[in-house]
Amino acid sequence: MIRADDFIEPARARGFDFYTGVPCSFLTPFINRAISHPKLDYVAAASEGEAVGIAAGAWLGGRRTVVMCQNSGLGNAVNPLTSLNFPFRIPTLLIVTWRGQPGIKDEPQHELMGQITAGLLDTMRFAHGMFPMEINQIESALQTAIEQMEARSLPAALIMRKDSVLDDSIERTSDLAHVDGAYRDHRSRGPAPTRIAVIERLLADIPPTAAIVATTGKCGRELFTIADRPQHLYLVGSMGCAGAVGLGAARQVARPVVVLDGDGAALMKLGALATIGAYAPRNLIHVVLDNGVHDSTGGQATVSSSVDFARVALACGYAAAAAADSVAGFAAWLKDALAGNGPHLLHMKIAPGSLEKLGRPTVTPPEVARRFRAFLTEPQTH
Repeated sequence: MIRADDFIEPARARGFDFYTGVPCSFLTPFINRAISHPKLDYVAAASEGEAVGIAAGAWLGGRRTVVMCQNSGLGNAVNPLTSLNFPFRIPTLLIVTWRGQPGIKDEPQHELMGQITAGLLDTMRFAHGMFPMEINQIESALQTAIEQMEARSLPAALIMRKDSVLDDSIERTSDLAHVDGAYRDHRSRGPAPTRIAVIERLLADIPPTAAIVATTGKCGRELFTIADRPQHLYLVGSMGCAGAVGLGAARQVARPVVVLDGDGAALMKLGALATIGAYAPRNLIHVVLDNGVHDSTGGQATVSSSVDFARVALACGYAAAAAADSVAGFAAWLKDALAGNGPHLLHMKIAPGSLEKLGRPTVTPPEVARRFRAFLTEPQTH
């Protein structure tokens, strides 16, 4: 058995200083130390998939990241791991507990995942090894994981067995607090604009220092069609993770980070609004483009007609939220959002549909990720 700091300190010396995840009883002493460590940045995620998105955003902002979860949580993380980390070649160190390890008594819900944990990582083509249980195993485990991540630009996992880390009874600390945000109504109740008209106005009004994270589907495709810039990140997969990626990135930079979300995508990981509200990045500007349908898959209706995203955001701790249904209303909100501390959210009603001949990004996901990372990490000059 090792102490949490036996692993955390040599990992920190190698640059791993951003942690996110979802707790597991096997992780308790380790995750509590990550939370309380004064030189680590820890973000508590609402789900394992969200944690993967947050870590991806932090990596894009220049950090080396660690995602911690129970092996059952790999089920929640498969989509972003395979459709975000894999295509964009975004590495992260996964620390995955081994509940249901064969031969060790555990709860029945862990039986199957305990049998297939290593096989699932193999299927996702991620290198993996065992989390060290002895001090003399730590250096080797870390070095091997780093070499695997650097060689393939993909996640590598360490599987943590029961009683790997000594319980030092470390106290958890948190300075998260709810704030009551401001609501504004910019609705005109006229015909809803197109998505592309809203994106065009966004590009006309935001400063050149702003970064944009566009959700998967036609949102990113339309952004690319209007203008392809280094500060644009087109999520071609990982539906629902745009807000998490934006949060991870926004915590690393002072520049504005704009998230272009969709109603179906935002609903898929609605817990991300709670995490964003709790950690309250002042530079995050979150736009939910709501056309009431899944546009990329044939126009099937979402349930957004019964959801007030602005009020949800305020309930989750956003500093300000608003509703709009016109380009003029969008522009008025954006001016306020750029001038005041966030996070800000706009529930923007738009019309269904898109351009008839809508192209797709021609730049590859790894190229998009690396130029976006270079943009985020370059010194801000104006």
